[in-house]
Amino acid sequence: MKKAWSILPDEWKEELKGRGLRPFRADQILQALYRDWIDDWDKATTLPKDLRQTMKSEFPLTETKTLAESVSSDGTKKLLVGFADGAAVETVLIPATGRFTQCISTQVGCAMGCAFCASGAQGVVRSLAADEIVAEYMAGRAAGEITNIVVMGMGEPFANYDETMRALRLINAGRGPNLGARHITLSTCGVVPGIERLAKEGIQFELSVSLHAPDDELRSELMPVNRKWPLDVLMRTCAEYTRETKRIITFEYTVIRGVNDSRRQAEALAALVKRVPMAKVNLIPLSPVSHRPDFQTPDESTMMMFLDVLMKAKVQTMLRRSRGKDADAACGQLRLRSIAK
Repeated sequence: MKKAWSILPDEWKEELKGRGLRPFRADQILQALYRDWIDDWDKATTLPKDLRQTMKSEFPLTETKTLAESVSSDGTKKLLVGFADGAAVETVLIPATGRFTQCISTQVGCAMGCAFCASGAQGVVRSLAADEIVAEYMAGRAAGEITNIVVMGMGEPFANYDETMRALRLINAGRGPNLGARHITLSTCGVVPGIERLAKEGIQFELSVSLHAPDDELRSELMPVNRKWPLDVLMRTCAEYTRETKRIITFEYTVIRGVNDSRRQAEALAALVKRVPMAKVNLIPLSPVSHRPDFQTPDESTMMMFLDVLMKAKVQTMLRRSRGKDADAACGQLRLRSIAK
């Protein structure tokens, strides 16, 4: 038995043939899944009734349930999506003019232990299978047509590399949901082998790397992954990635009051990022998380100072505004709140 949402469009004919089913049905199956967007094989009315029954037993659709929902005043919506085994992940839907972005999770919890991230506060329970990641996407798509995906939710995608890539290839596939590769962004906390593997995939997914500190001492304190792959190794790998792929890397820097927000640190960040030939920076004011009340949001003048320092250093920089602050939109908070009940 294989889950339907784990099978790439080009694999369906062989899957059917291997079970003694007629391969020509593959096109009808893809129509039902990714043009009619069925969530139950009984709704695939272009298929004969006996084949629908076979599909249920041989290629079931992954069941999910929305366990909780939180909606922000700015329209950002967070869903807590539950699976059959009781595990749950968060997905965030972010509306904007001309865009509808979904933030996708790849693991239940996270093992990386970043200090300000609620996703890792309870550790990692398990990784999601490809069909579960696609099911999460489908749960989000029920709210509207998704134009962009950012794999920045719960978990480290490169700690679940194979299942994440299969899910994203399916979502990208022309006879699947057909979401353009350049509209899909993978975010890592700095797992170097994952960056190296992605460089060789030959697919135009975007890459985002979380920095959050410009020196090893502070970054190791905030992000334990730095002890395994320190900044020198990470930046050399990122530089090689841009040379090999000819694609820009986005570096994420979350500004935390009194922690990583000094002018000296802004200057060090500019120097660090300039080591990578094709790079830009997203500056993000911290969204406070309940498990770290000592971490506070910086004031506007600090954000503008950082922006000024980076721009004067000729580093392409975007100042991001936090979305969904009143919807527990920081990664992992809705799940933590649910666990605490």
